[in-house]
Amino acid sequence: MKSSEDEILISLSKQLSIPYLKEIPDGISSELVSQFPLSFLKTFKIFPLKKVKGRVTVVMADPFAPSLDELETILNSKVERVLGKSSEILRLIERCYYQPEDSAKVEKDLDQDSEITSTETDFLPEESGNLLDLATRAPIIRAVNQILFQAIEKRATDIHLQSLENNLKVRYRIDGLLYDAFDFPRRFQAAIISRIKVISKLNIAERRLPQDGRTTIKFDGRELDIRISLMPTFFGENAVLRLLDKNTFLFGLEALGLSSENFKTFSRLIGSDHGIILLTGPTGSGKTTTLYAALDKINSPTKNIITLEDPVEYQLGGINQIQVNPKIGLSFANGLRSVLRHDPDIMMVGEIRDLETAEMAIQASLTGHLVFSTLHTNDSASAITRLLDMGIEPYLISSSLLAVMAQRLVRVICKNCSESYLPPGEGLREIGLKKADLGNRHLLQGKGCKTCLETGYRGRTGIFELLVVNDEIRRLIMEKKPAHLIKKSATASGMKTLRDDGAKKILNGVTTVDEVLRVTQEE
Repeated sequence: MKSSEDEILISLSKQLSIPYLKEIPDGISSELVSQFPLSFLKTFKIFPLKKVKGRVTVVMADPFAPSLDELETILNSKVERVLGKSSEILRLIERCYYQPEDSAKVEKDLDQDSEITSTETDFLPEESGNLLDLATRAPIIRAVNQILFQAIEKRATDIHLQSLENNLKVRYRIDGLLYDAFDFPRRFQAAIISRIKVISKLNIAERRLPQDGRTTIKFDGRELDIRISLMPTFFGENAVLRLLDKNTFLFGLEALGLSSENFKTFSRLIGSDHGIILLTGPTGSGKTTTLYAALDKINSPTKNIITLEDPVEYQLGGINQIQVNPKIGLSFANGLRSVLRHDPDIMMVGEIRDLETAEMAIQASLTGHLVFSTLHTNDSASAITRLLDMGIEPYLISSSLLAVMAQRLVRVICKNCSESYLPPGEGLREIGLKKADLGNRHLLQGKGCKTCLETGYRGRTGIFELLVVNDEIRRLIMEKKPAHLIKKSATASGMKTLRDDGAKKILNGVTTVDEVLRVTQEE
């Protein structure tokens, strides 16, 4: 069934004898597009398609705005109008302004603007007016857009802009590892960093202090949040941009990579009416994603869920989310004190950083609330000894703690270029496998292809270590036993360690021996 916009455009096409393009070709002429400001193209929903024999074809959603005379004046050429859907035109505009090009083409584009280039090695204008002028020039806008586009295309989670002695290096973090992307001469550093400040509404004249900001961009119908952090260094300012795709950030609990046993146990634990559940692991191990997945699974109209986060990375429907701000005295501990007066059923505390927060979280769990939080420890058993080291009484931990889950992220073998291989016996032994465990099956590894950027991996999944607090573990806590004895007791009760879970994923062809060894500590 045709949409109303389709019917209107078909009708206008017949009345005005202007062709209507149901499908607009993707071919883009950068030379034609550069003659229009981005705001002009978006406001009027027009796009120049091609120039043939001195006549430019322009697709537009409204044949009367802008006027034909105005278009011919801007392009200094005769114009032939064609009609197209506004959504298709906006898609073309986005693809043009985020069109993938290599660094050489981007640098050539910058070099052609005499106002940006300079023969001086250190190009740092002092006046904010000059910086603003540079940051809003079309070549700089396109250069920053290229950086953003390629990051999105390559599934990067972070963009690093590093100011060095002779150049500005741009690197992308893809599946947890950093890869070089662009190298700009140093003379473009001030303009590019200033453009980053402009889009995140930061002070472009301030280059001596760190600054944090955020912005939102739309690309190919997706909305991305970008968190921006600037840090002054010896050779200029560094910038790190964290990309958060609202469409893909939230995973269901089933999609995290939990084994069937861990999924069943963890689902039961998060259905408890009181107690505390801790997640542990280093920064970037997916703890926040797991917490969000757990909260999303147990969220219902009958429960009041409140979170304290630093920062709020994703907005969850029906959940009250609070961003802590230590600068004004809103710490995790102070926030917890206030949250308890709001009659919560379930609370999530982004991180337990000090004794006061730990005590309040445990007290909340003992007074009929289910509390989720995180700790930075290497494994699940170490979280218990960390709480003891903080000064929490053993009887409080043993009576409130339901479980601790340690996790890591491992890269997944690229399905497009996977091939069978036999890893060396030493690697298998280190991971806890024997050649007899393989049987007749062959392990997989990625050969490297265009799809996975020649890495052999595409995407990530979790490996988990779920320690459920039972009577024996409670006895060990009360006796203040060290982490290795707690872990030994847990494994005797059936707990699978991080390496055990990783070994299972290796046998199932999900990841490789090298990858599991990379992210796990020596057992």
